[in-house]
Amino acid sequence: MALFNRNNGGREDEILASDVATRALSVTAVETDFVAGVYEKLASVYDYIFGPTLHAGRLQALQRMAIASDDRILEVGVGTGINLTLYPRDCSVTGVDLSDSMLEKAYEKIEKNRLLNVRLQQMDASALTFPDDSFDIVYAPYLISVVPDPVQVALEMRRVCRPGGRIIILNHFRSPNPIMSWGERLISPFTVHVGFKSDLDLPAFLAQADLRPVSIEKVNIPRLWSLVTCIKD
Repeated sequence: MALFNRNNGGREDEILASDVATRALSVTAVETDFVAGVYEKLASVYDYIFGPTLHAGRLQALQRMAIASDDRILEVGVGTGINLTLYPRDCSVTGVDLSDSMLEKAYEKIEKNRLLNVRLQQMDASALTFPDDSFDIVYAPYLISVVPDPVQVALEMRRVCRPGGRIIILNHFRSPNPIMSWGERLISPFTVHVGFKSDLDLPAFLAQADLRPVSIEKVNIPRLWSLVTCIKD
């Protein structure tokens, strides 16, 4: 997928690059306490609302990870642990989340399915406490559009990923279609109450987070979500 239009490296390219590097990602601002409150309320119903409808994207993300035996995986925003049973048992999975209620649901899944390769920690995604280069794969499923500072979260994901490792982001981003984009901006202040900003700008996010994707794919039905795969250089 082409992120930006190129015109033979002229002045228009420079203006466009500058624009995406500085423009606001969304019309909607949220605070950490607000995000935590939303997901405390959603914990008991999250799997029913966002389970089957978004599952195809989760499966495709697992394919793009190309998980090898003994890989160290970090899932940022593990939530209720809806992904945990999808991982191979011969890899090591660490899940972090800010919400107590979401983590309680994830712990239940670990116990029920005897997932001995999984550990959970309560943590702010924008200030991960892991050392640099700690993981082979860092994955954020349906998270980036709700956190207060998406760029800081992505920078932390990049920091804790080893060189040559994969950074996978599964998320809804604003449509390039002008009419749909206008509508997504209009409803974004309301969609945050059910867990996401509807108008997050993908090109600006990638530029500001210094991420260079090797692939961007549309997933789920309808195809309103994007699966972004990056390799840390």
